[in-house]
This record gives sequence, C-alpha cells and structure tokens, in this order.
Amino acid sequence: MLTVSEENYLKCIFRLSQEAANKITPTAIAETLAHNAASVVDMIKKLADKKLVEYNKITGVKLSEKGHKAALQIVRKHRLWEVFLLERLGYSWEEVHDIAEQLEHVQHEELADRLDKYLDYPVYDPHGDPIPQVNGKMAKTFKTTLFEVKEKETYQVVGVKDSSNSFLQYLQKLKIGIGTKITVAERIPFDESIVITIDNRNKITVSKKFAENILVNK
Repeated sequence: MLTVSEENYLKCIFRLSQEAANKITPTAIAETLAHNAASVVDMIKKLADKKLVEYNKITGVKLSEKGHKAALQIVRKHRLWEVFLLERLGYSWEEVHDIAEQLEHVQHEELADRLDKYLDYPVYDPHGDPIPQVNGKMAKTFKTTLFEVKEKETYQVVGVKDSSNSFLQYLQKLKIGIGTKITVAERIPFDESIVITIDNRNKITVSKKFAENILVNK
C-alpha cells in the first residue's frame, strides 16, 4: 500500500508528463509540490526502489508501467470525487479540488468503480480534465486556449489550466463555466489583452494571462 505522500508524487509526475514536452526533473516536481529539492530526490529514490518510477539525469523522471497504473487510479478517484462533490453535494467549482485531494487517498478496491457507476460514467471532471476509465483509457485532452483562437468566432469553454481558488472565483463572478460560449471580439496589440463576449451578453476586456488559462473547443 502506498503512503499519501507517495500517491501525491505519482499524481504530480503523471500530471507533468501530460503537460510537459521536455523531461521531468526533480526541480519541476519540487516547484509543483512546493517541496525542497533534497526531499524530492529522496522520494524519487523510494519510488524507484518500489519499481514505480525510472530516473536518471539524462532522461529525467518517468513513471514505470506499475507507477503509471497506480497514478491513473489516483487521478481517476480524484476526478470522480470532484464530479460527485459538485453535482451531488452542491459544492462550488473552486471548493471541489481541495476536498477531492483528501478523498482520493481512501483505500477501497471497489469504491472508484461504484462511484463511477453512480455518476453514470462521467467523461470529464468539473475543470474539463478527462477521467481515466477503469481500463486506463481517457478521452481527448483539450489544449487550445482562448488566447490562440480566431477573432469573430465563437468557442465553448471546455476546461481551465489554472484551477486555483482565485481564478475559479473570478470565473464564477464573470458567470463563465464549462459550456459557456465565448467570442473573441477584438485583440489589443499594446498589451495582448482581448475583448470577449460571454454568451452573447457581456462584453469585457481580459488579460493575456486570463485567456491562456481558458481551454476552448469549437
């Protein structure tokens, strides 16, 4: 059985492997988890001893097949709990992540499967991240940001890159959520901000940073 700390490391490495084009370094893990580099190296050695990761300075840190399967199960539980908390218990968008961080470590062989069935097999979590199926397969990961799309065309919000409370609260204030339709009305060359129309009602100007953290699809 893995410790909570070991599970958090596996989930972190999995997430970085989904996002990073380059190798995963102990420094990247340390920055993501806000841990010091020495403790990260120690944990990598422990995970390597358990055959959960492979590591050398040239190729960086990689999940082994065993580690990948373990990480998928942790991610699956986390994202299923987020759906449950939002849709069944009425928690808000910005609350579900922190609670799911605790619930994902519950050790029970059938729990995730029963939760998945109860929720009618959701494909994405409330932040637009794909939920691993019981066989490990996942739906498409959306990568196109609002900043990258064409002007005068309408796109649908399918996820967020920044899941911090402050950003999610700001989105709620603007009444932007999964499924919201946004049109890029104008780009401002001076600071790369953009003017957007939200669901054909409000027109506001948002920063480049804001637009780079909204994932959209046609």
